[in-house]
Amino acid sequence: MKKYWLLWAVPLLSGIISCSSTRKTTQPVTGIGTLKFIGQYTLPHALSFNNTTVGGLSGIDYDAARQQYYLICDDRSERNPARFYTAKLYFSATAFDSVKITGVTTLRQPDGTAYPDFKTNPALTPDPEALRYNAKKNCMVWSSEGERIVTAKDTLLTNPGVYEISPDGRYIDSFALPAAFAMQAAENGPRRNGVFEGLGFTPDYKTTLVSLEEPRYEDGPRAGIHDTTAYTRIIRYDNRSRQPVAQYAYKLEPVAHPPTPANGFHVNGIADILVLSDHQLLSIERSFSVGVKNCTIKVFLTNLSGATDVSHINSLQQDTRFKPATKTLLFDFSVLGRYIDNIEGVTFGPRLPNGQQTLVFVADDNFSPAEESQFFLFALVPEKQ
Repeated sequence: MKKYWLLWAVPLLSGIISCSSTRKTTQPVTGIGTLKFIGQYTLPHALSFNNTTVGGLSGIDYDAARQQYYLICDDRSERNPARFYTAKLYFSATAFDSVKITGVTTLRQPDGTAYPDFKTNPALTPDPEALRYNAKKNCMVWSSEGERIVTAKDTLLTNPGVYEISPDGRYIDSFALPAAFAMQAAENGPRRNGVFEGLGFTPDYKTTLVSLEEPRYEDGPRAGIHDTTAYTRIIRYDNRSRQPVAQYAYKLEPVAHPPTPANGFHVNGIADILVLSDHQLLSIERSFSVGVKNCTIKVFLTNLSGATDVSHINSLQQDTRFKPATKTLLFDFSVLGRYIDNIEGVTFGPRLPNGQQTLVFVADDNFSPAEESQFFLFALVPEKQ
C-alpha cells in the first residue's frame, strides 16, 4: 500500500527507549518471548546508488550465507527500472550504527527485459511489494500488487502475481493465481493497492504463505475506525508445484485513529508477514489515517492451526461458517514514543553475541521528502531472560 496522502512533516523524536521500558509495555507471548528495542537508522532521502534512487523500500530479507540483506523497491519503473537492492546493516547488541547499500538488481520479465513504466506499457508495469530469499534453491520470490483503474474513460486491469527469480533478477516461473484474486472491472476480487503485500517460506522451504493486505470486495468492507469485521486472506502455496493448496481468513484490527477531515482516507491491513513454522507467523498490521503523521504498527503472533481452509468460500461476509486464524499482540510500535513511518517489511537478522535473535523492520518512504526510509532493530528476548 502506498501512503500518498502525507503532505506535512513532524520532527523525529530524539533518544532511544530503554530496554526496561520496552519490556514493561510489551506483553510476553508464549513460545516467542518479547521484543527489546536496540536502535533505529534512517537513510538519507533520495539517496543515489549506481544511477538509481533508493527509496520505496517495501520488503526486506536476510541472506545468512552472504551476510547481506535484500530490499525490494516499489518503484513502478517510474524513476528507474523495477529493482531490488542488497545492503549491509551494521549494529551491535546496544546500538544500530548504519546501513550501507551495496548493490542493485533489475527485475526481469520472462523475455529478459526490464519492466516498463506506466507510460510505456501500463499493462506490464509491476507494483513490487515483498521479496524473500530461498536459501535452499538459491532463488528469490517476489510479489506484485497489480493494478486496477476503472474510470468512465478507461479501464486498466493487471493481475497481482507471485514470481520466482534468480539472484540476478532473471524470471524463472510464476505461482498460480487463484481466480478469486484476479482483478475485475466490477467490484469483485481484490481492491487496488490492497493485494499481495507480504510473503514468506516455512523453515523447510516446502511452503510459501502469501498475505492479502485488505479484504476482497466479496469478503466485506475495509477496516473501519471502530469495527472488527474486516477479514482478509492468507494463501498457502506448495513450493514444488507453485500451486495454491489452502486459504485462511484473517481478521484485521480497526483503523487506529480517525482521519482529519472526518471523511479523509484511512486504512488498516497486513503490511508483511514473517513465517516462523508451518502454522505460525508474525503478521505486521499497518494503520494510517489522513491528518495523523504516524503510522500505527502492530506485530501479532498469528496461528493458522485450526483455521478453516476458506478457498472454497467466495464471500467471507455471506458465508461465516469458518474459523479464522488466531492472533496475539506481540508488540505495538507506539511504545517507542517516536515517529513511525510506513513500515512494510520485516526479517530475522543474525544472532547477537549473547545468542538473542535480531529482528529488522523497514519503512517505505514512497520517495516523499515528508517520509523516511527507516530501519528498526530489535532483539528477541526469550521468556525466561
